[in-house]
Amino acid sequence: MDETVRDKTVAAAHGDAEGAAGDVSQGGIARARAIANCRSSACRDGACDCEASVAGLLRGSGLRPTRQRLSLGALMFDGVDRHVTAEWLHEQARQAGVGVSLATVYNTLHQFVGAGLLREVAVEGSKSYFDTNTSDHHHFFLEGDGQLIDIAGSSIHVTGLPEIPHGHEVTHIDVVVRLRPVAPRKD
Repeated sequence: MDETVRDKTVAAAHGDAEGAAGDVSQGGIARARAIANCRSSACRDGACDCEASVAGLLRGSGLRPTRQRLSLGALMFDGVDRHVTAEWLHEQARQAGVGVSLATVYNTLHQFVGAGLLREVAVEGSKSYFDTNTSDHHHFFLEGDGQLIDIAGSSIHVTGLPEIPHGHEVTHIDVVVRLRPVAPRKD
């Protein structure tokens, strides 16, 4: 089994909600809290030491490192791949003392998607997950738990695509394999 799939499967088996998103590390919460409470003028310009790595990530993606982007980025980009919802991130921000509205969280997540820092995975009509792993891969979706688990991109081969309309190209294909628990057999 692919190491990423195995790790997230283990996390999911231990009851992690939101597709093995897990709780933000204590370091991520501490960084977000430090950014939210920093009063340095350098921090307002995204040049403070309180979160230089997130500021560099944002700048490298063409985004200005505002305090809100820095705080939300500190909660998400700590080296652990996650599948998060806006509601989950809003709650983590609230716990870290970051004062942002749910609308701001949604807007920031979509800005991160536009900048290539996240992938949006739509699984249920209006429900979207945001994936910090932007590599070529697919997902299992556990219907009963609302969890996403990564599938290595090389594990699925798509053939028989219809003809692409003139002037367009395929950017990527998202495959979501929906799963539900098997009912116990009655013998």
